[in-house]
Amino acid sequence: MADITGYPFVKHLRSTGSVYVQHLARGRVRHEGRGVSFWFRPLSAALAEVPVEDRELPLLFHALTADFQDVTVQSALTYRVAEPAAAAQRLDFSLDPRTGRWRGTPLEQIAALLTGTLQQSALQLVATMRLEEALTTGVEQLRGTAMETLTADPRLTETGLEVIDVRIVAVRPESDVERALQTPTRERVQGEADRATYERRATAVERERAISQNELATKVELARREAELVDRRGANARREAEEAAAADKVRAGAEADRTRTLGDAEAAAQSARLAAYADVPAEVLWALAAQELAGHLPDIDNLTLTPELLTPVLARLAGGAR
Repeated sequence: MADITGYPFVKHLRSTGSVYVQHLARGRVRHEGRGVSFWFRPLSAALAEVPVEDRELPLLFHALTADFQDVTVQSALTYRVAEPAAAAQRLDFSLDPRTGRWRGTPLEQIAALLTGTLQQSALQLVATMRLEEALTTGVEQLRGTAMETLTADPRLTETGLEVIDVRIVAVRPESDVERALQTPTRERVQGEADRATYERRATAVERERAISQNELATKVELARREAELVDRRGANARREAEEAAAADKVRAGAEADRTRTLGDAEAAAQSARLAAYADVPAEVLWALAAQELAGHLPDIDNLTLTPELLTPVLARLAGGAR
């Protein structure tokens, strides 16, 4: 708002660059413009202040579709006062010279004008659309129609208003209808999530099965190799046993031949010895036997010969001499 400073009989007004100020005295324009500063007499001055910066106006209203469904249209538009002098003539932007405040509510009048114009065009368009169409393509269609309507409205032009942009934020049905419409999509998404879960589980099971098969194949291969190793060890053991038996057989044959050869030699020697003793007298043989026996007797320190022992021997010897 303008800054008004009071002095005796006169006042001073200082405005900013974002507002247009108009000073009338006796029906004539004394001062006007943006960011002006001037002195005036309160009793004869008529002041008006028009904001010229861009302003945002949020809008929320209900509309009825062609299939009698209530939808909520949430939108926002950006506007500005392009011709503040015309706006000051069409709307009450007058200031109280004592306080510097508006006497009326000009911004509310502008909001009502813009809201009514936008809402009328939106209601007419939504009434020709079914609910599904309004929810899917209604945002873009509403924006285009609203922008075209607000730009071409002569009342806004005559008031000096310029609509910069219109945004349709959302078109939403009633909460229960919205939940009903969301159910198929929610179930489809849930079904896809479940299918993904099942596929992931199936993949995990398949991988576990493949791992189990690999482990089983590895165990089978190890068992086969162990069996081959056992067979190889058995064959080696049998071959070693056969070779050892053959060696023992050869060794036994050689030992038997040696034993047989030695036996034949001893038998031949014994036969020759017996043949040599065949013509020897018995007394000589007894003497040789006694000599042989004496060679194997232990050492005798004392020998006692009694007549009973010597008599038969001497008698035998005497008989032999004869």
